[in-house]
Amino acid sequence: MTDKTQVVVIGGGQAGLAAGYHLRRLGLEFAILDAQAAPGGAWQYAWDSLRLFSPAAYSSLPGRFMPAQTGQTYPDAQHVVEYLADYEKRYELPVERPVRVLGVHRDGQLLRVETDSGTWHARAVISATGTWWRPFLPAVPGYAAFGGRRLHTVEYRSPADFAGQRVIVVGGGNSGAQIAADLAYGAQLTWATQRPPRFLADDIDGRVLFDVATARRRALDEGRTDTGGVASLGDIVAVPPVREARDRGLLRASAMFSRLVPGGVEWADGTRSEADAIIWCTGFRPSLSHLAPLQLRGRRGHIATTGTRAVDEPRLHLLGYGDWTGPASATLIGVGRTARQAARETAQLLTTGS
Repeated sequence: MTDKTQVVVIGGGQAGLAAGYHLRRLGLEFAILDAQAAPGGAWQYAWDSLRLFSPAAYSSLPGRFMPAQTGQTYPDAQHVVEYLADYEKRYELPVERPVRVLGVHRDGQLLRVETDSGTWHARAVISATGTWWRPFLPAVPGYAAFGGRRLHTVEYRSPADFAGQRVIVVGGGNSGAQIAADLAYGAQLTWATQRPPRFLADDIDGRVLFDVATARRRALDEGRTDTGGVASLGDIVAVPPVREARDRGLLRASAMFSRLVPGGVEWADGTRSEADAIIWCTGFRPSLSHLAPLQLRGRRGHIATTGTRAVDEPRLHLLGYGDWTGPASATLIGVGRTARQAARETAQLLTTGS
């Protein structure tokens, strides 16, 4: 099967839907190809207790506020899934699923998008596949020697799976803090971080982090390194479960261990701790393997962009991968602005050729 459209959007999560909203407003013909079988993007695979960092009204995609969740200031992942499914339906976005994109190729004046269910040709492509599908595991000596369970954030679901076990959570960011708080009551928890964790004040949430990301991008664009502000992107938002565990003294961080051993971990001074499981909350990398045929990656793995547009392939935009593709563009509240930019520049390309 071969299809043709003006724009192909790869990814049907929050970034892909935001792109679709703006493409529709501009009157462009497009298709959204989503590898997942159901709406909701990566949110449908989140752990059971995950909470947003901001209230619902401040976690919305363009055009439609996220409704509040009954009894919750900070909505859970299932609420986000329901919101995204409703958003897709409300705006009648043309999502094709499940369709897994295998590669994007140059094909004369068009881009050829090869998938597991056929080929698409488009004048422009917006890649919005995110990072959830490419978890990052650091190179730690002895990794293969450890005999217990090893898993990443993406595989964690519930503290019930670790009741009574000795668990080490690695990572001082928000996911590490939330999962450590989740496990603090029923497991023998060790929370290992590279630096002492920094908690935001209790009255500060993800809205501030969005402002920080925006200020940071503006400063970098102006050649400045000091963005000022009251928070940094590495700070932990004290959502209620994290706040409660912290105030009970259950979130005491240890320095990062130096190596893994068969029964656990070892610190630089030779001290050892036994462990049944290690959960790596160590972040993600952009999921960009489908763009490999275009040969755009630099030595560090990123594709050079101006805003969201690929420098060496102006028919391609990258959306929702982090600050390098727009301030806070990997967040619900932040992706709308860069999605609008990508859609407008794509419309201009289709109209003027530049």
